[in-house]
Amino acid sequence: MNKNIIDKVWESHIVKKTQGHPAILAIDFCLLHEVTSAQAFDTLRNKGLSVYDTQSLLATVDHSIPTRKNRHEIFDESAKAQVQKLRDNTKEFNVPFYDMDSSHQGIVHVVGPELGITQPGMTIVCGDSHTATHGAFGAIAFGIGTSTVGHVFASGCLLMDKPKTMQVDFNGKFQPGVSAKDAIMKLIAEIGIGGANGHIIEYTGDAVESMSMESRMTLCNMSIECGAVAGLCAPDKTTYGYIKGRKYAPKKQWDKAVTYWESLKSEEGCSYDKTINININNLEPMVSWGTNPQQAIEIDQAIPNNQDDMSNNALDYVKLSINQPIKNTHLDWAFVGSCTNGRIEDMRITAAILKNRQVAEHITFYVVPGSEQVMAQAESEGLIDIINASGAEFRMPGCSMCLGMNDDKVPEGSRCISSTNRNFVGRQGTGSITHLASPATVAASAIAGKIVSPINYFNKTGEVL
Repeated sequence: MNKNIIDKVWESHIVKKTQGHPAILAIDFCLLHEVTSAQAFDTLRNKGLSVYDTQSLLATVDHSIPTRKNRHEIFDESAKAQVQKLRDNTKEFNVPFYDMDSSHQGIVHVVGPELGITQPGMTIVCGDSHTATHGAFGAIAFGIGTSTVGHVFASGCLLMDKPKTMQVDFNGKFQPGVSAKDAIMKLIAEIGIGGANGHIIEYTGDAVESMSMESRMTLCNMSIECGAVAGLCAPDKTTYGYIKGRKYAPKKQWDKAVTYWESLKSEEGCSYDKTINININNLEPMVSWGTNPQQAIEIDQAIPNNQDDMSNNALDYVKLSINQPIKNTHLDWAFVGSCTNGRIEDMRITAAILKNRQVAEHITFYVVPGSEQVMAQAESEGLIDIINASGAEFRMPGCSMCLGMNDDKVPEGSRCISSTNRNFVGRQGTGSITHLASPATVAASAIAGKIVSPINYFNKTGEVL
């Protein structure tokens, strides 16, 4: 029977499978940050176990650290303790660790790919739900609980039943100003936050094939928001070009690696448990209106009349109404960053829209790179100066305003348009209101001081005017 890429990668990592029991699945790499690793290290310590393979682990700090210039001074005592605990644990167990000012610190899901750690055909885990990001390279990558992180530390494996498979085919061509973020938000709006429960998604179609690796990472990153276990894209020349020459990329074995990666294609006639087709030719920029990623619409649409408790509760929280247009909604804050949109491509599009323009006076706009490498590249390209000159603030690397675990929070009652992945109640700070959107939409809206489309900032060839 012809196999899809999910079947191929899964089957190549089965250590043992007994009927009626979960498979013992080999894990190639585990990424760590300060929030979800401490108990896993304690498990090793309490049971007298060692790390199975320290070279299959990599740690960095991202969630709890400040992004202001003096970020080494952490005011929150619990955050400070988390960071120090990771430093101590990685030292004790000899785990590679990129701390602040290492030149490689950043959000785990930005750092892994840019170092060349993330490669096609791998299994990758992290105690973080957005580990699906790494699937952009043709890897099966997913978040796991802290106790399971401990199992991976000790054995290099975990117990898992094989998920179902799902194909999402994005066909067509994006109009200028519309991007992968809008495509994944459209999918979630169509199938709902549970539409892919129990599945690994393969993203296919000419729209996906034309995407950069940064865009594919954005696509895969939000797979979890429609309930998927993971999401991935088949590797191709774009993938290999991104990986080649990076720190952990194959060197002498490059040709051999590419030969193997070329085999990771879904075969013609293969089957999936579910298939969805989405045409993106006429897709407009997407914006969320409620308190989960399913509650999103195209920017020229009005808030739908769903008349259910989930929608009514969301509208009460965000202080909007049924049939109200989402466009021109007043804003107080704007944010570009996170593991969804904190890469150099996102910094470039943000700077291009902001160039020679000013952010609205009442808007506070944070632009936060996903890593020290992204920050260095943004500086070398002059993007930081452009962003700061507009009245926005380019900050230090970290998760920042994606979640309320550090100093960067939206004040209670304030409304923020954000390039992040979740808009749950209080996600960006107690009482905050979040509208999810692409970096282009965030930047255009920050200039206007209200939710607007970025399309008018682009010419027909896709260049920013």
